[in-house]
Amino acid sequence: MKCPYCGHSESRVIDSRSLGEGVRRRRQCLACSARFTTYERVQPHNIFVLKKDGRREAFTRDKLSSGIRKSCEKRPLLTGAIDKLLDDVEAELYQTGKTEFPSSLIGDLVMERLKKLDHIAYIRFASVYREFADITTLQKAVDTLVGGEDGMSRPTSQLPLLPAEQLGASVKSQRRSRE
Repeated sequence: MKCPYCGHSESRVIDSRSLGEGVRRRRQCLACSARFTTYERVQPHNIFVLKKDGRREAFTRDKLSSGIRKSCEKRPLLTGAIDKLLDDVEAELYQTGKTEFPSSLIGDLVMERLKKLDHIAYIRFASVYREFADITTLQKAVDTLVGGEDGMSRPTSQLPLLPAEQLGASVKSQRRSRE
């Protein structure tokens, strides 16, 4: 393990703690005495992703994390919610016992969980993943989400834009102004 401060390749373990699916180690560099933390997880077997264009590449958690984090930028999410989502998706992939997955399956797993976590993050992710070509396709996705055709309600962590009584009054006033 290289020291993140000086790059020296040797360090000693000061403390180890078992986590849910891995080990947290507190280390000290033997060259500069700086302390840092490492996390180790067991990787049961390699997973490969079958891309839309036919390519096959190794699954990287960091690449998936980057896409999810971009869609969740500036959203009021609980600390660790994204990491939990990533853990859930990754665990589901490993539990199947398969080694290859189409990228569409992984995207669907992420979207399913984002829909429960935050609607805005879901729409952001879907707009890139589903490659919305025009505004009508995007509007259909939003209408489906708002209309609750899939039986999903608004996530509890997401606040409504307007209180129900203000929303009703606003709609009534708009109708009057049109008449």
